[in-house]
Amino acid sequence: MTTFKEIRGTTIEVVSSDPSNPELGQIWYNSSSGTLKGYVFATVNAWASGGNLNTTRTGLGASGASNSSAIAFGGSTPPSSATGASESYDGTSWTNTPSLNTARTTLGSASAGTQTSALAFGGGPITAATEKWNGSAWTSVNSMNTARFQITGFGVQTSALGFGGYTTTTVAATESYNGTSWTTVNSLNTANRQCGGAGVSNTSGINFGNGGGPPISQTESWNGTSWTVVNSLNTGRGSLSGAGSQTAALAFGGAVPPYTGATEIWNGTSWTSNPTGLSTGRETIGGTGTQSSALAAGGSNASRLANTEEWTGSQLQIKTVTVS
Repeated sequence: MTTFKEIRGTTIEVVSSDPSNPELGQIWYNSSSGTLKGYVFATVNAWASGGNLNTTRTGLGASGASNSSAIAFGGSTPPSSATGASESYDGTSWTNTPSLNTARTTLGSASAGTQTSALAFGGGPITAATEKWNGSAWTSVNSMNTARFQITGFGVQTSALGFGGYTTTTVAATESYNGTSWTTVNSLNTANRQCGGAGVSNTSGINFGNGGGPPISQTESWNGTSWTVVNSLNTGRGSLSGAGSQTAALAFGGAVPPYTGATEIWNGTSWTSNPTGLSTGRETIGGTGTQSSALAAGGSNASRLANTEEWTGSQLQIKTVTVS
């Protein structure tokens, strides 16, 4: 019979505590707990309830690297007032932070940014205002070329993309941000507003769905120069949110109608519907994070919400192996 040592080139290590930095596929016996363990990819693909926002709102922006480290800002509070309120999330609760200089709703954000390095741009009442967050305060910087609200964006504070939106009509205009100023680049193939977006820089990302009209399922991919139409969502919808990158994205929420919590996973080629979605169907959510660790905050479903939900996807985890 082939042994583990012959396959792996080593025997199973016996330790008194789990290793702090295990390798993928590593197996060990924990003598303290009397268990055999391994470091493997575990697929969860589910949403769980998190702490509520302090300010109930919809149409907010968000930025963060995971479901335990994010910042949410702007939006519309009941009954319909634009706010500059800003809050940070630690995986359990939200803490109020200094507000945006310009109160606004349905704004764009660099959703791949971090809790201490965020970017907010555009929004309504119609503005081109851009602000940077440094972990302590928001600072006004160079504005966009086209003022608009219901805009979508992705990227980080030094490399972001803003696209679509509404001026006096739905627009396809796209602008690229280099950390200092905005440059007008090639437009979307289809004028769009309140769509979902996912991407980690101004050279790589996708947009999907739409808002302000009959819901669509179209997806477009950005390569740093132009947009290309690629495979569509399974569920066409408007005013949805997204997280992740051009090759590993997440789409969630929106209005079909009615309001939906439907969640889909993008692998760089096609979308797969997840069996379960958000527990609360809603639109214009503050969405951020990655395909393996995302956050959905606020939004609306006939009334404005403070609900937060945390997504856990496929990720490396230490798993206990049951043996007889």
